[in-house]
Amino acid sequence: MKFPTPQTLENIAVIIGSDYVGEPSFPVLGMNEIHVVQPGDIVFVDHPKYYEKALQSLATVVLINKKVDCPKGKALLISDDPFRDFNKLSHHFKPFQGANTAIAQTASIGKNTVIQPNVFIGNNVKIGDNCVIHSNVSIYDNTIIGDNVTIHAGSVLGADAFYYKNRPNNFDKLLSVGNVVIENNVDLGALCTIDKGVTASTVIGEGSKLDNQVHVGHDTVIGKRCLIASQVGIAGCVIIEDFVTIWGQAGITSDVTIGEKAIISAQSGVSKSLAGHKSYFGSPADEFRKKYKELAMIKLIPNLIKKVEKLS
Repeated sequence: MKFPTPQTLENIAVIIGSDYVGEPSFPVLGMNEIHVVQPGDIVFVDHPKYYEKALQSLATVVLINKKVDCPKGKALLISDDPFRDFNKLSHHFKPFQGANTAIAQTASIGKNTVIQPNVFIGNNVKIGDNCVIHSNVSIYDNTIIGDNVTIHAGSVLGADAFYYKNRPNNFDKLLSVGNVVIENNVDLGALCTIDKGVTASTVIGEGSKLDNQVHVGHDTVIGKRCLIASQVGIAGCVIIEDFVTIWGQAGITSDVTIGEKAIISAQSGVSKSLAGHKSYFGSPADEFRKKYKELAMIKLIPNLIKKVEKLS
């Protein structure tokens, strides 16, 4: 997320009440999670395990819970609770705006687009030409939808990220201030749920088709012409490259990449990144041939046990 106007290190420190290391006038342009940071951004880190990753990232301002050596060309914001203060900045620069109409006055709807009854369209939503939005679809603030998109009944675009910090007495929610981007020629089935990014965009690529009841987590990027069958669950921060096929009830964990033209069979569980141009199944998902060999070996176990018992 980029700020509406450039800020200074001192300004940001005043907003969150923190100390800082660096020139007061050091420029601060925005804030983002570590996987999408750019120069000028703030990134937060609150665990020593990830200090080095944050300090060496593209972010030029690190919101951190310990005073450490500051890399050259960067600045630090020293906070006793970076998670809390990241939320403070999200709320300050992009506060929640309530709605008072079913279709916000700031929404933009293209030519020949059909909006069926009981659709909710939030603030600053942009919908392209020749789209069909069926009844009871909810499109949250700042969502961007391209041309020739069909969204079936009951789908929700832009709900909050499932992102919590486990405190001693409760789960503390990380505020979501990103959005959802649906590119041209996408079809979304009924009851799909696509969460917005925490600070960036969740993207469904051009020409991709999602069946009913597909869930896409925050900051996930789905490429072009992907085919995703019913009840697939995709966690946050997943990259699915172009022309991938995922069959029904497959589950994909966070922070993995599915390579171009990969095929994932029904009910597979993806727990690590998978190379493209191959077919996978099982839980944990692996290549077809390897998995079939494993299953064949498992079937041999009862006979092997009987042989051992006879020998003993």
